[in-house]
Amino acid sequence: MLQQVAPPKGLEPAKLVSSSCSLQKILQCSCSFHGVPAPSVQWWLEGDILGIDNPQVTSTILAPWSNTTISLTEMPDMSTPLLCEGKNDYGNHAMNIILMSIKSPLATQSFISGLFQGLVYGVIATTVLFLCLIPLIVNHIKRTLSKKIAVIKAEMSPSEPNMALNPEEPGKSTIMLSSGSQRVDTA
Repeated sequence: MLQQVAPPKGLEPAKLVSSSCSLQKILQCSCSFHGVPAPSVQWWLEGDILGIDNPQVTSTILAPWSNTTISLTEMPDMSTPLLCEGKNDYGNHAMNIILMSIKSPLATQSFISGLFQGLVYGVIATTVLFLCLIPLIVNHIKRTLSKKIAVIKAEMSPSEPNMALNPEEPGKSTIMLSSGSQRVDTA
């Protein structure tokens, strides 16, 4: 097993601090490293190292910083690996970038397929939720309508028993039936 030894005081292993890629007319990717001594930087494209004499690569070293940029004028093939690496005597750090061509028909097909699949799943989930809520909605409507019907019947029909709101004697309830002279007292 490889053990990493701490560098002497004042020295630091190479560390990737930032990276970015942008696509305008050309693809540009940049990496910034920090380390003491300043890291050397290099790019690997499809497993091949791009030398410092390559016109696609520009590097600047202002100790303890090392910055490098690669400019690709041709669009890469699908899944082209690009590696940015910085190293010094006390360590190395790299970032692997997988380049995807936006002109690739496979990428467009995958996007459209995923979008369609998401829409279908969304419609299915909404439909299932609605179908689960239908019984609750119907039950609520039935309860509301039955309460309204009971109130209307009570107002229109004098043949139903009327309840006395104030009992004649405290502690006793009196129910008067409107159809006759029957009186029922309850304790």
